[in-house]
Amino acid sequence: MSDFQIFSPKEIESLRHAGKILAQTLELMGRLVAPGITTKELDRAAEEFIRSHEGATPAFMGYHGYPATLCTSVNEQCVHGLPGDYVLKEGDIIATDCGVMYKSLYTDACRTFAVGRISEEAQHLLTVSAQALANAVSVIKAGVKVGVISSTVQGTVEGAGLTIVSALTGHGLGKTLHQFPDVPNYGEKGEGPKLPAHTLIAVEPIVCTGKDGIKESDDQWTINTKDGSLSAHFEHTLLILEDGVEVIA
Repeated sequence: MSDFQIFSPKEIESLRHAGKILAQTLELMGRLVAPGITTKELDRAAEEFIRSHEGATPAFMGYHGYPATLCTSVNEQCVHGLPGDYVLKEGDIIATDCGVMYKSLYTDACRTFAVGRISEEAQHLLTVSAQALANAVSVIKAGVKVGVISSTVQGTVEGAGLTIVSALTGHGLGKTLHQFPDVPNYGEKGEGPKLPAHTLIAVEPIVCTGKDGIKESDDQWTINTKDGSLSAHFEHTLLILEDGVEVIA
């Protein structure tokens, strides 16, 4: 249990503040996502919104050298999609992954949006991926093993005929963006460490319509499905409570 970071009441208030800004940033992205906008324009809007709040900064910018506020992962891109000149078009799906840092504490969340009208396959992917996250949240409280979260996500996704992107996992966070424990999206209920109260984890189902497997893009950041199938990503930052969980962002 000593590997978990436990947050004080004062730190939890700071995390809630950061989480509120992050949630509002993702809501803004949902309003802006439409055919004709570039991923770079989304990134600029997210940065401006976060910096408009005193003391808040984009958590991803500069992290291991990452040059942007958002990860904008379109269609077959799973995670870490680099914002640029790509123009969103009708039928695309886009994951906007973002973090806010406030008082040296990190939050991290993601939503995947439809761009205009999308295919039935793409809609099924979004619906199931979001449901996998909701189902995971519903089983979390202090004393629960990480494997309970993992098996819940896996059961939801595979039960709907879709595939977990197994190389990509959730994680603890707080004073750093990625820390103990890893939170895989597959596994057995009895596996993994028990979650203590007042620790923070990011749960993030990353799901695809094809086969498991990833490949890196030439930009050294963007991770794609190996077979080019569609991928979706939903994520919450979650504060573990004695009797449940609080969605921070």
